[in-house]
Amino acid sequence: MKRLFFFVAINLLVLLSAGLAQTAAPQSAAPKQLTIEQIFAEGGITGRAPETIQWSPDGSKVSFVQRDDAGEHGELWYVDAATGERKVLASEAKLSQLAPPADKIKDEREKERVTRYNVAAYMWSPDSKHLLFDSQGQLWYYSLDTGTAVQLTSSPEPSEDPKFSLDGKRLAYVRKHNLYVHPVSGEEGEHPLTRDEKDKERDKNGDKDKEDNVLNGEVDWVYAEELDVRSNYFWSPEGHEIIFLQMDETRVPSYPITDWMPTHARVEEQKYPLAGDPNPTVRLGVVGGNGGKVRWIKLTDNDDTYVPRFGWIREGWAWAEVLNRKQDVLDLYFIDAKSGKSRKVLTESAPDAWVNVNDDFRILKSGDRFLWTSWRDGHTHIYLYSFNGPDPLAANAKLERQLESGDYEVIAIGGMDEASGTVFFTANKGDPRQEKIFSVKLDGSGMQGLSSENGSYAARFADDGKHFVETHSATLMPPRISVCAPAGPCQKIWEGSSVADYDPIAPKTMEFKAEDGTVMYGDLILPRHSGAEQADASQKIPLIVYIYGGPWGQTVQDAWGGTHALFHQILANEGFAIFSVDNRGTPNRGRKFLAATRLQSFGIELKDQLTALDQLYAQFPQLDRARTAIWGWSNGGSMTLYALTHSDRFKAGISVAPVTSWRDYDSIYNERYMGLPKDNPSGYDDSIVSAAGNLRGSLLLVHGTSDDNVHFQNTIQMTDALIKAGKQFRLMVYPNKTHGIAGTGTSMQLFHMMEDFWNRELK
Repeated sequence: MKRLFFFVAINLLVLLSAGLAQTAAPQSAAPKQLTIEQIFAEGGITGRAPETIQWSPDGSKVSFVQRDDAGEHGELWYVDAATGERKVLASEAKLSQLAPPADKIKDEREKERVTRYNVAAYMWSPDSKHLLFDSQGQLWYYSLDTGTAVQLTSSPEPSEDPKFSLDGKRLAYVRKHNLYVHPVSGEEGEHPLTRDEKDKERDKNGDKDKEDNVLNGEVDWVYAEELDVRSNYFWSPEGHEIIFLQMDETRVPSYPITDWMPTHARVEEQKYPLAGDPNPTVRLGVVGGNGGKVRWIKLTDNDDTYVPRFGWIREGWAWAEVLNRKQDVLDLYFIDAKSGKSRKVLTESAPDAWVNVNDDFRILKSGDRFLWTSWRDGHTHIYLYSFNGPDPLAANAKLERQLESGDYEVIAIGGMDEASGTVFFTANKGDPRQEKIFSVKLDGSGMQGLSSENGSYAARFADDGKHFVETHSATLMPPRISVCAPAGPCQKIWEGSSVADYDPIAPKTMEFKAEDGTVMYGDLILPRHSGAEQADASQKIPLIVYIYGGPWGQTVQDAWGGTHALFHQILANEGFAIFSVDNRGTPNRGRKFLAATRLQSFGIELKDQLTALDQLYAQFPQLDRARTAIWGWSNGGSMTLYALTHSDRFKAGISVAPVTSWRDYDSIYNERYMGLPKDNPSGYDDSIVSAAGNLRGSLLLVHGTSDDNVHFQNTIQMTDALIKAGKQFRLMVYPNKTHGIAGTGTSMQLFHMMEDFWNRELK
């Protein structure tokens, strides 16, 4: 890990021989002062990164939207993958009409959906000569040759998730819970694919509610958030058919999200299954690319299952994954799309944990092999399977080989160069705090690293695997984005502004031991100019623990930490020490480490945190045990509340958007890690709300009222319990803000309030 320093030249005094006059020597330039206003200004400290980075289908170009720091002005650019040449694809004037920035979206929930799920503002046509722009739900077909755009949709309802047929002649999209197809040229307009006779009958009977609960090809909230589903329909390779998932949310309970700002408050009902609630019932359908009757596919007699991934093997043959409700068994099915017949060809199970759903299943172009990832040996690795290409239902899939192995995690399969038989992937081989790019041959030979520096990398490969977009960052190095060839040079696309002028403090990296001997990684930022660099027990330093602690994130990584990391630098400059450790139950350390906290609520996580804290105090006696605080967001907010109600070690805490009872959170997440409520009632009953009377230390509780992820209900119930227990605390509510509590002014206000809280409570 590299530490960035700010170097200045020091001029010496110059004696002038004539008259022995003396020139004044300029002082060393002081580091720039980092402020909350700078961190959360539009563009921030490092500048606004490119948006919507896409490969052209022919693999020759990488395109991206580059806006100014304010986000108001932008152009669509491309970089030639072979030469590095840069050109404008769409000017600012055109882009402002065709792809306005997300900040123009007024609805906070829709704005967060677009940003959180990276909804693309444009996409390439298969011919690599046209683009499709999504201008807040209206679709425009843009010719690169002529620079002209044709509006394809004009409905008052948005047209979402557009997809071209492989020949580029037709466009499918979702509107008002149904699939439509529109030719991209000619006078013919759109026509619906999924509006069948039952829909018409419901209209006739006035049963609109039932219709609104059936989603054809559309993704609901819980699948998008907890299974990372981004689309629920796909064109067949030759464009004859579309396979889609129908979701019926009729039995799924609703949660009311209230907008209190108008004179008459407005309530929007969100379909949101809590643990143990009915989930959406799902089924796969196949419909002709030009319409016709839907053929429904039945894979299992159990309706209480998930279909997290599906697609096409080749024309006429499909595949689908079926995950059981407990999420410890995942079955892979191959399907004859014409007859509807199917066969279970592979089963992945994890009876002591859960099966991870990902996007790593890939059919090879040979048509008789596929890649699959599994943590069956304790770590996630890549496996090669073969199957009967001419008749995929003839036999089960056959394991050919495991392509690589070791004490590390494959994070994701990034791409393939099938011409050379090479698989590209990211993994944390060598250090769980760093993710790098690797390649391996399909025969299991020749594994090698493609990343030359320390830090963390991500890669997005072109379809042919000949080039990839590389994003690289480190703890004190903002991201830089390049287009690279696996065995060749890289051409820089964008690089965040250096933070060296602010002279940031490099964290000290450390290892700790859990009670069972498991190694845990942590880091510590000690304030500068306070004697902190020496183990001087007479100079006590207040300590703030930053925590996440759950299965969806690490806090200790050699990667750019963004606004939170910069905020911690401000606190360090004000005399606070900042500490983080990844306890058991956090990701990317293998199955045993991650599943150690299964079926219980925060007890092991807190024990690991306190164990590491004791070891930290022993190593750095200048840290003040009496002035130790804790803060976190989301799961980290929950961990903060749990620590304040289940230990006496923390003088203060800030909890942002916490889950306070697992009974208030969604079904898929809860049941994966906590099991079904009927099987683990004590785990669900061990809520933070029930322990409110044990609160120790000062608490600042923060939540947005329109949070559709961790509902405001969690904080309301915690507030009620604290009041009934006679506990004093501070509460900050952000009207209409979602889980991220985003926005320049809002973020500045929140983090200034947090800064004031720490200074008041710890100094």
